[in-house]
Amino acid sequence: MVSSSVVFHPSAYLLKSSDFSDQSETAADYFSRSNRRGSIVSDTDDGQGLNSLEEKSEKSHSEIFSRPSSRNSISVTPLSGNSSRRGSGDGSILVDPDASLSELRDIYDLKDQIHDVEGRYMQGLKELKDSLAEVEEKYKKAMVSNAQLDNEKNNLVYQVDTLKDVIEEKEEQIAEFYRENEEKSKELERQKHTCNVLQHKLDELKEGLRQRDELIEENQRMQENIDSITKEVFDLQETINWKDKKIGALERQKDYFDCIKNERDELREELADLKETMKRGEKHGLVIIPDGTPNGDVNHESVVGAITVVSQEAAQVLESAGEGPLDIRLRKLAGEKEELLSQVRKLKMQLEEERQKYSKSDGMNPDIIGLENGSDLQLIELQRDANRQISEYKFKLSKAEQDITTLEQNIGRLEGQVARYKNAAENAEKVEDELKAEKRKLQRELRTALDKIEEMEMTNSHLMKRLEKMKANRTALLSQQ
Repeated sequence: MVSSSVVFHPSAYLLKSSDFSDQSETAADYFSRSNRRGSIVSDTDDGQGLNSLEEKSEKSHSEIFSRPSSRNSISVTPLSGNSSRRGSGDGSILVDPDASLSELRDIYDLKDQIHDVEGRYMQGLKELKDSLAEVEEKYKKAMVSNAQLDNEKNNLVYQVDTLKDVIEEKEEQIAEFYRENEEKSKELERQKHTCNVLQHKLDELKEGLRQRDELIEENQRMQENIDSITKEVFDLQETINWKDKKIGALERQKDYFDCIKNERDELREELADLKETMKRGEKHGLVIIPDGTPNGDVNHESVVGAITVVSQEAAQVLESAGEGPLDIRLRKLAGEKEELLSQVRKLKMQLEEERQKYSKSDGMNPDIIGLENGSDLQLIELQRDANRQISEYKFKLSKAEQDITTLEQNIGRLEGQVARYKNAAENAEKVEDELKAEKRKLQRELRTALDKIEEMEMTNSHLMKRLEKMKANRTALLSQQ
């Protein structure tokens, strides 16, 4: 029955072997492609590919294992039909022996082919089982790796969300820092403007201090001038006092000289009277005065028997000489004359001494000489000059006192200005110190804010790089799918 089935249906077995070889080749290609695909696809694609691969492998197995049975059934049915036809025909038709031998050869050839096909089929089935085991192992590994990748993906998504939150917080902080930086910059600009205004005020105060120093120096110079003027005034006062004393001394000396002059005039008059009297006496023989008698010394000798005739004035002079003889009276008058002449010589010597003293002191020789000569006009002129100098010195003194009063007022005003400028300078220095401290504080805060901003920018750039890297990985995975 096997032989009849083999003889009449060889094409069915050939189709069966070719179909099996085609199925084995398609399965091998499919598994090789699935292996290559599983090495590069993502987790989702691996799961879908493995599911489709499993379905296809099951389908191919069902087809492979179902096709031989159907083909056998198909091949058996025609063989049975043929056998029935042959059995029915055995009784009616005789079989050719050559044809039967060729059919037997064909049958044996078909058997050999069937054995080869069955061997290849079993070998392909074994290979399919091995590849299926490998695919299942790969599928398990792919599932594990897919689970790991899914976990890593979830972790990365969580990290991305966390980093997004951190980036948003950092952006908010950076915006806040920028806002604070702008406020600090505005405050710094205001402080700079205030500092410039205060610097301008400070320059003005420095200029005021410079003017104050100049005024102080001018005040010192004026004080020195005042001291020199005061000293000059004192010198002028001393000079005026000395002039007053000198004028008083000159007035006293003038009075003394007037007295001396009056006495001299009186003595001259008396001397002239005496000379006149003596001349009259000589004429009348009363007194003989030799020509060579020095210093007016007269040797009075009585002339006996001479007649003595005197005038009334001479008689009065002789009576003033006292009682006694005429020669005694004349001797008395000569002694008085000698005394008067000695007093005149003494007064001349004193006058010469005074003249030398005053000539040594202030060179007033012409005036004293004029006084010695008895010039009242020169004395009056000297007094006028002295009075004029005194009036000039008094005018200078009053003017100097006015200048001193004005300078004292200026000194008081300048001292007040100096005090005000000093207070303003101290206040400006305090404000400048406060502004410098505030400026340093703002600069420290600005540096701190800039450092924080730089740190945030670095963190932001680092996070952006990580985010870009994650996006690149994600796009690569999506492109591979």
